[in-house]
Amino acid sequence: MPRRSRGLSLRTLIILRWMAIFGQSATILVATAFFHFDLPLWGCLAVIATSVAMNLSSTARLKRTDAPISDGVRTAGHLGFDILQLSILLALTGGLQNPFCILLVAPVTIAAASLPARQAVLMGLMVLMATVGLFYFSLPLPWQLGTELELPTLYKLGIGMALTTGVVFTSAYAWRVAADAEKLELALATTQDVLQREQRMAALGGLAASAAHELGTPLATIQVVAKELLRASAQDGQAAEDAALILQQAERCREILKRLSQQPEEGGIAFAEVGLKALLEEVVEPHRGFDLAFDVSVRTASGEAAPRVRRLPEVIHGLSTLVENAADFATNRVRVRATVDAGFIEIEVVDDGPGFPPDILPRLGEPYVTSRPHGKARRALAAQIAASVASAAPGRKGRKAGAPEPEAIAPSQGGMGLGFFIARTLLERTGGKVSVGAGDGGRGQPKGARVTVRWSRAALEVAV
Repeated sequence: MPRRSRGLSLRTLIILRWMAIFGQSATILVATAFFHFDLPLWGCLAVIATSVAMNLSSTARLKRTDAPISDGVRTAGHLGFDILQLSILLALTGGLQNPFCILLVAPVTIAAASLPARQAVLMGLMVLMATVGLFYFSLPLPWQLGTELELPTLYKLGIGMALTTGVVFTSAYAWRVAADAEKLELALATTQDVLQREQRMAALGGLAASAAHELGTPLATIQVVAKELLRASAQDGQAAEDAALILQQAERCREILKRLSQQPEEGGIAFAEVGLKALLEEVVEPHRGFDLAFDVSVRTASGEAAPRVRRLPEVIHGLSTLVENAADFATNRVRVRATVDAGFIEIEVVDDGPGFPPDILPRLGEPYVTSRPHGKARRALAAQIAASVASAAPGRKGRKAGAPEPEAIAPSQGGMGLGFFIARTLLERTGGKVSVGAGDGGRGQPKGARVTVRWSRAALEVAV
């Protein structure tokens, strides 16, 4: 599985190695000073000294202004050195009989969590080779003076198998956790980009309205001056033609500014607020005109007027994604209905398609989980584009009489399993709670899919 990881920073590697050096030194001190084990003391200290020298060299490199940025290869080199150093230290102190051989799992776990596949597998192979080497080549296990502890070969084999199993399963677990974290990080970054785009679009609409309002006064002045010049100039003179041209272009500018200032409601505050039914219509409108019927309705508890709600970019994009998904899977109809009660506002999107597959439903909402066929919307879009190109190409005949029309359907941006994740994340940021389930299909009919979003009225409704 591909990974985007580029390894650990050099500072992190230095800190981890200092922790290992401290632990190894403390262990040798306790074993010799308190338990009086007959350790090859100078050999062990020499091995630990190589780690100290490696760390001092790395620290000096870290202080340089041209210090290279850590990558997978460099991190793998440092972890490989740590594996080799620990293996030699274990070989001097009993090999697989030494209970501290379990520490060989640590570098592989770090590699699995932070390195690309090739380097992580290489670290795992190094530990497995070290395990085999420690089984055959190691000094006896140090013990108290006058006592010799010799473990059976079968027991050493069991320790080796346990160590190998621990390396494989621990590294696989760390790999999977890191991969899920990276996918979630990428999906959240995509969600943030989508939200920023929606906010920029909303801000652009307000900026256009403000510019139209501010430019109205100087444009009116230009028109007044142009009319005065036209009135004061000779009928057939050059000045009259210039004044008429200025007046014509000024009127054109007024029409452009008028179109820019047109919003769903007049005024900036009104544009930030919208009726609940108008909000649903805005969400559904881009998907109308294709081969589906859309039912949009609002129900209130006592027949009162539908409330006005905040026109949040998160709500617009989230609901649009849910409607788009329903349109991609629906057979004939999509229902978008809002229910308003005393304490909540609930919007449900129901289609008459095949519904959510049982294997997808428990994981729905996670990034990169999808059952969307890469066919329906994209084949239809490709057919529409091909038909347009064929009809517009010079020297080609049009579509043959009686040939079927290409399937007309709203193209989908889905297929990666991020659409529902982004929609759910955005809607939950506004205080909504998203739930999924089966639609209204009866026996012998497609059961359909239902997605419901519920807010408290205070979270979405505009206070009167």
